[in-house]
Amino acid sequence: MPADQPTQPSSRRYNRVLLKLSGEAFCPPSGFGIEPNELNAIATEVKSAFDTGVQLAVVVGGGNFVRGAKFAKSAHIHQATADHMGMLATVINGLALKEALNHLGVQSRVMTAIDVRSVAEPFIRGRAIRHLEKGRVIILVAGTGNPFCTTDTCAALRATELECQLLMKATKVDGVYTADPKKDPNAKRFDRLTFPDAVSRGLAIMDMTALTMCQENGIPVLVFDFKSPGNIRRVVEGHSLGTLITPPPAT
Repeated sequence: MPADQPTQPSSRRYNRVLLKLSGEAFCPPSGFGIEPNELNAIATEVKSAFDTGVQLAVVVGGGNFVRGAKFAKSAHIHQATADHMGMLATVINGLALKEALNHLGVQSRVMTAIDVRSVAEPFIRGRAIRHLEKGRVIILVAGTGNPFCTTDTCAALRATELECQLLMKATKVDGVYTADPKKDPNAKRFDRLTFPDAVSRGLAIMDMTALTMCQENGIPVLVFDFKSPGNIRRVVEGHSLGTLITPPPAT
């Protein structure tokens, strides 16, 4: 059911989560590249959440530099090549976030799905879990390493592999609405949804591959506004905000 202001804390608290950040988080609206103030703001918010003791993995996008599918259509580049260009863009963002976190005293590691060993270590599931257990933030870049796969799919895959309790999808709006709230003043925000509800309503939350993977593996997805200071920390502490998408109740 739609809800208005679900902000009360709950008994939920997470031990291991995955945060999905779009590339646009690294620059102002309609901007390009990495803006230092935006980068520092992201790192500060991640540190605040990390300080609660949560084990935190971060998947970063690269749309602030290249959007593979869009670039392929407009620049006459095969989408496989454009997608690999986008993967390299996520490496840039991941390295920037690592340095910003290290500056704040948070140990972090960049793990990549493509071979760029001189700047990042390869993603190996056991090694990634070990980093988490040692109190390091892991920053996952280059998507799945395969073209035609979105970073949302990467987030769902890594959350499954790392046995995360929640996939946090950071956006610039405070949840999932019945319609675009910028265009429809009567749009209502959902407090909770099931994956089948989200699909049947045609809500643009994540791509179908990512949604299906989360549903099949029982990983809830929280869509929330990361631009509000403290929200990432509030989520891992168990506060109710944004829209929580869960598997349907067992019958």
